[in-house]
Amino acid sequence: MSDIRRDQYGSDADVLSARLVSASRVAPKSPTEALQPESVPPPPKRSRAVRHPLVVFLNFVLTIAIVAGIVIGGGLLIGKMQFDRPGSLDQARTITVEKGAGVRAIADRLQGDGVVSSKWLFIAGVWLNREGNNLKAGEYAIPAHASMREIMDLMVEGKSVVYRITIPEGLTSEQVVACLTADSVPAGKDTPGLTDSQEANCRESAAALVGPAPPVPPEGAILPDTYAFSRGDTRSNVLNIMMRERDRVLTEVWARRAPDLPLNSIDELATMASIVEKETSLADERTRVAAVFINRLRLNMRLQSDPTIIYGVFGGEGKPDGYVITAEDRDTPTPYNTYTIDGLPPGPIANPGRASLEAVANPSRTRDLFFVADGSGGHAFAETYEEHLRNVARWRQINAEDDAGGAAPAGEGAPPADGAADPAASTDQPAEGTEEPMALEEPAQ
Repeated sequence: MSDIRRDQYGSDADVLSARLVSASRVAPKSPTEALQPESVPPPPKRSRAVRHPLVVFLNFVLTIAIVAGIVIGGGLLIGKMQFDRPGSLDQARTITVEKGAGVRAIADRLQGDGVVSSKWLFIAGVWLNREGNNLKAGEYAIPAHASMREIMDLMVEGKSVVYRITIPEGLTSEQVVACLTADSVPAGKDTPGLTDSQEANCRESAAALVGPAPPVPPEGAILPDTYAFSRGDTRSNVLNIMMRERDRVLTEVWARRAPDLPLNSIDELATMASIVEKETSLADERTRVAAVFINRLRLNMRLQSDPTIIYGVFGGEGKPDGYVITAEDRDTPTPYNTYTIDGLPPGPIANPGRASLEAVANPSRTRDLFFVADGSGGHAFAETYEEHLRNVARWRQINAEDDAGGAAPAGEGAPPADGAADPAASTDQPAEGTEEPMALEEPAQ
């Protein structure tokens, strides 16, 4: 038998293996037994560590944290979307943020004016962006449908509404201060030296400034120009900016001056520029007018400038409208009257603009010593006194024709500048109470 199995299975090991397999086989079941459910083994017992109260508590905390994280994350996402989405403001609106206002006060104002839909969302957005201490005071133009983020960025960058005030060339320092305080001047009272449009600009701009009227600075210490500022800036601050700008520009111009100027200091350049500023308002004449006075200064001739007469009489208040220089004014000595003093007056007679400063620093290379109004708004220049007298006669003829024909056409017969020569007499001798052209009498040399 063993030999037969050995022949069937091979070696004794194969026989043993076959027996083990035969023993492990499940006996076949009857159909009834096959339909019966088999017993399921019981579940394993839970570990004591898993059932520990600390583990249970930590599991609970972790679950709560996960749920809270999902809720908070979703809330932040929704809040960010609301913070960034266009607002409901249907038209632009101006909002003023007072100095010292906190985030909550700003949010209250924004919600009260209908600029934002929720002050709490705005506050949360500002703090989450870490900008709570960076919102700047000022007046802001909020565009229509601006998002809360855009409003926040506007205030962080300080992009407030920009106001501008224009100081015309040739105003005295007293007139400049009057411009800065024009909103407090009763209606109907004009500032001498200002046109109606300039007066209106001063009133509108000054209304956005605060603080008392600053002290009047020295004459010539201000640079006429257009200056930007924000609502709530002080008048003193704006005036200080004008003065600093004048110092900067004057220093630059003085550094580029012609080397042979008969001017001993930067202050003398400012004084001469103020005279040029008052004599002409035409850009293409400034360097030539400057050359006349520079040439006279070189020859020790009196400057004989009518605006210096006016400043000697009225000072920083300026010439009243309609006032005409008289022969008595011309002959009355004052520290500023260049008909009666030699050389330059003791200081500027107005605040010259940059163009006049540049003109004096680099005047035209001419030999002109005289000029008079030419009837077209400009001047006729002359190198000799005889030529100058012919120009004066021509100017008087123009006036005589205007008097005979009625009112002069627009742009003709107008004086060249405030207080500049405006001869109106039609005879060889000046009529009493009229202004005379520059140097009617040949000056001593």
